[in-house]
Amino acid sequence: MKIVLLCYRGNPYCGGQGVYLYFLSREMARRGHEITILVGSPKPWPMPWARVIHIENLNLWGRKKDWLPFPPWRIFHPLNFYELAVTRLGFFPEMLLFSLRALQVLKELMITERIEIIHDIQSLGYGLLFLKLYGLPLITTVHHPLTVDLQASLERNKNFKEKYYSIVFYPIGMQRQVIRYCDRIITSSQESAKEIQQAFHVAADKIRMVYNGLDAEFFCPLHLPRKPNSLLFVGNTDDPKKGIKYLLQALTLLPREINLTIVDEGPPQKTYAAGFVKKYSLSSRVIFTGKISAEELRLLYNTASLVVLPSLYEGFGLPAAEAMACGTPVIATNTGALPEVVGEEGAGLLVPPRNAPALAQAIKDIIDDEKKAKIMGQMGRERVEKLFTWSKVAEKTEDVYKEFL
Repeated sequence: MKIVLLCYRGNPYCGGQGVYLYFLSREMARRGHEITILVGSPKPWPMPWARVIHIENLNLWGRKKDWLPFPPWRIFHPLNFYELAVTRLGFFPEMLLFSLRALQVLKELMITERIEIIHDIQSLGYGLLFLKLYGLPLITTVHHPLTVDLQASLERNKNFKEKYYSIVFYPIGMQRQVIRYCDRIITSSQESAKEIQQAFHVAADKIRMVYNGLDAEFFCPLHLPRKPNSLLFVGNTDDPKKGIKYLLQALTLLPREINLTIVDEGPPQKTYAAGFVKKYSLSSRVIFTGKISAEELRLLYNTASLVVLPSLYEGFGLPAAEAMACGTPVIATNTGALPEVVGEEGAGLLVPPRNAPALAQAIKDIIDDEKKAKIMGQMGRERVEKLFTWSKVAEKTEDVYKEFL
């Protein structure tokens, strides 16, 4: 099949959609499909198995200086000027503008090529609606609706100004309109499927569940000695729904020899988690790694005593799966899709969200029982091999394409 993948931000460090784009396109190419990728900046990792077309993006949101492009007269292009104008008011137009810019490229491609599938990855911009005029099958992947992010942001906001910026940031109205015209919606868990139905009023028969994948060849047990009393958290610590506040509260209830490594930036770049570290006097027990390479992340997974996901919601929970792939026991909350990822075979423990004492007790149970931790790690690896490899994601995604065609 000739497949076009659309992704408004392709760099894996910008979020899960970049990782999804990289590995799904690789596996689809391995299955013999012809892949074209239209992708916004920051640019993705090199993908030699596909034709990659970069879509302009000025990245002006949140920029307070140096916001004129070079050369500066580019700002007078209608879409560029619109991007400048609305970002000054706090709106985040990136998904909309990507879809409109990608539409222009697609119109040119369709003159000379027969495209069989358009697969959008989480942009759901209005430009996609025009593709329906050409009769092209339109598939989209949505890991969870933006209503989840908006709710978490509003809970954190302290005043009207902060609430305003949260509301205008998330283009929920646009996505709610566009998703109804998609032929199929792929999501990564049963929980996410329910959320999409409720938030976007989408018919259940349009939604197909395909678990997320990970590179199980790379994330694997290295059989290294584990550092005693070491906890690992991987995630965006400025996102309140990741639950880092409750993990830090739990740390205050645990013996002082137990320490935490956070794979994310600390101050001055990110201050939410660092504020709680200071408040709870945990500076000597918490380390922020900053941005690290995939090899460094794999090493941390393999040497930590356990990985903790104290999330208030997860549409999938990739760090849990990566930890399981490395044979590391996991503690996660029993919310969102995390119970689906961790499963019931013994790969991890599930605790209620927002419950620091329960989290602390679960951590202590695993830290104190080395044999139990080892068994949990083995069960986790087996579950990943069974359900969460990228080859299985590509196979299931291909089934969605064929079913509709």
